[in-house]
Amino acid sequence: MSCSKIDPALHQTRKPDWIRVRLPSNPVFFSTKALVSDLKLHTVCEEAQCPNRWECWSQGTATFMIAGDRCTRACGFCAVTTAKPFALEVDEPERVAEAVRRMKLKHVVVTAVARDDLKDGGALHFAHTITAIRSVNAGITIEVLTPDFHAKEECLRLVVDAAPEIFNHNLETVERLTPLVRSRAKYKRSLEVLALVKKMAPSMVTKSGLMLGLGETELELFQAMDDLREAGVQVLTLGQYLRPSPQHLPVVEYIRPEVFEQHKETAYRKGFEYVASGPLVRSSYHAADYKPHELGAGRKS
Repeated sequence: MSCSKIDPALHQTRKPDWIRVRLPSNPVFFSTKALVSDLKLHTVCEEAQCPNRWECWSQGTATFMIAGDRCTRACGFCAVTTAKPFALEVDEPERVAEAVRRMKLKHVVVTAVARDDLKDGGALHFAHTITAIRSVNAGITIEVLTPDFHAKEECLRLVVDAAPEIFNHNLETVERLTPLVRSRAKYKRSLEVLALVKKMAPSMVTKSGLMLGLGETELELFQAMDDLREAGVQVLTLGQYLRPSPQHLPVVEYIRPEVFEQHKETAYRKGFEYVASGPLVRSSYHAADYKPHELGAGRKS
């Protein structure tokens, strides 16, 4: 299979029975939605059409997306709008911190659109957001899910020096499919980002994730796992790619739940310290289920 074209005969349009999303009934869902709206915040839950947003919001958790809702890249899998971004909102870090305070979060995930229009790619905005969150909750666990910042050390240093507990940057797919799936991103550059962060802050937990069902082979997936381990990554998420719209890349294959379990076992054997693997797993899904200080103490089930 070419990395620039997927055979139309392989397209699968009907979702299998094991991919089911519960609609909200918990009042916490609506209070979370109202809070996000009140503070004029963006969440990746909504912008990326995450299938778990009903569940997560019903539990009073959300992944905050900073630096606006317009991305400078046009990845073939992503539902976030590609357009010229607006200027950064200087009070956004404080609004995120206020949401964290009101929601009484113990673990928060902060992500962002790619801002290639900014000299630092939005890295300083990440740092300001981390600092603002710490000002309202010094004991919270902060996880960041960042773009690649073109692997510029000075940009990564801004985020690392703000000291989030967990640094996540997604590989997204295997090397062969990266040119098709990820706009402007490079497979080896993402690995470089993760390796640089681990070199800058050896005690910081590093994390990455891949989507399955885009046409990758098992051998390619296992190689990606090996590459991530070589970069020092400790936490891995594996989930099913779901097509956001007809304009996005098609699903080549729906991976069965038992295969996700097999991949989970393989990942543990390769040395990952925590693995979340399943059809509806996403980067920040149940992110608080593992504790950064526990990693290195043995396998987590």
